[in-house]
Amino acid sequence: MQKRIAILGSTGSIGTQTLDVIRKNPEIYRAEILTANSNKNLLIEQAIEFRPGTVIIGAEESYESVKSALSGYGIDVFAGIEAINEIVKTDYIDIVLVALVGFSGLMPVINAAEAGKTIALANKECLVVAGELVTALVKKNSSVIIPVDSEHSAIFQCLSGENPKTIEKIYLTASGGPFFGKDRHFLSTITKEQALRHPNWSMGKKITIDSATMMNKGLEVIEAHWLFDLQSDQIDVVIHPQSIIHSMVQFIDGSMKAQMGLPDMRVPIQYALSYPGRVKSEFNRFNFTNYPELTFCKPDSNNFSNLALAYRAMEKGGNMPCILNAANEIAVEAFLQDQIKFLQIPEIIEQSMDSIGYILNPSFEDYFLTHAETKKFALKVVAKLG
Repeated sequence: MQKRIAILGSTGSIGTQTLDVIRKNPEIYRAEILTANSNKNLLIEQAIEFRPGTVIIGAEESYESVKSALSGYGIDVFAGIEAINEIVKTDYIDIVLVALVGFSGLMPVINAAEAGKTIALANKECLVVAGELVTALVKKNSSVIIPVDSEHSAIFQCLSGENPKTIEKIYLTASGGPFFGKDRHFLSTITKEQALRHPNWSMGKKITIDSATMMNKGLEVIEAHWLFDLQSDQIDVVIHPQSIIHSMVQFIDGSMKAQMGLPDMRVPIQYALSYPGRVKSEFNRFNFTNYPELTFCKPDSNNFSNLALAYRAMEKGGNMPCILNAANEIAVEAFLQDQIKFLQIPEIIEQSMDSIGYILNPSFEDYFLTHAETKKFALKVVAKLG
């Protein structure tokens, strides 16, 4: 029987690679629901190829053109963010793959968890922002989260068959991004074009900039805290420029497990869709002789302070990770719009963390209010810096 997949964010990097996995395994997976924010042309192309039951375009002004283009294909078409948030509750999908960017992924994940769905999670921000709330809902409703990020997928695979209580520490590997080893003077001069050239991975703009600033790894640290119920001293980051070892687990007896492979996001995507089994693929295989040397070193927290800010937010808890995430979203977008410089990204985040009101035990509404307040504040900081 085919697994019916709802792909939230089908036109993005993770979404298109998920469809490639489905394209190669049509007898196993079916793209039942496709959603996009504004890329209507690609969404229409995908819908015509994969014939999902439902398509949703977030930008409501594009509804008529999408509906007209798909007329006669037997596809239900809806529009609006609320439709995307609600579609995950339907009983005719088996897996909700959340590939939405940033805070926008929170509400669909909450709804999917409340509906007891299996969630293939490629949106780390929902756990960063509201990890306590999301994990409680997952447990209460017997939902399941299977991580899609390569690092968390690696940890998830390494822990298969293991007692979580035997974890001593996990190591999240980081490529170092395009500016590995560069000093502060160099970082003060870089452009967005340079920052968008990641050496190993093909990703969307937001996550590529996050990788360049090390914020992506910081968000992954917070996500790992909630996914695997670990404390800050049990989560370490190591720079591994080759991106062959995707992450490692160290156990209390001193032994270690590592998950390895070529950098290809389709591998963890397919694993998440096929879990608890594995499906044969034709993806390129790793060859040790092509990589005679695998290297590792500590991250540079002085020149890439976002990682330290993420640890600070995780240890503080409450709504502080929400503040971190919202400020980062504004700062990254400002950098992509040439409004600020690269090194001003952590400056905006730190000012926001120091200024927005701290809430130790935030409610559901507090997360949304904190997100909105932080974005408003960060925009003011951007305007001053600009």
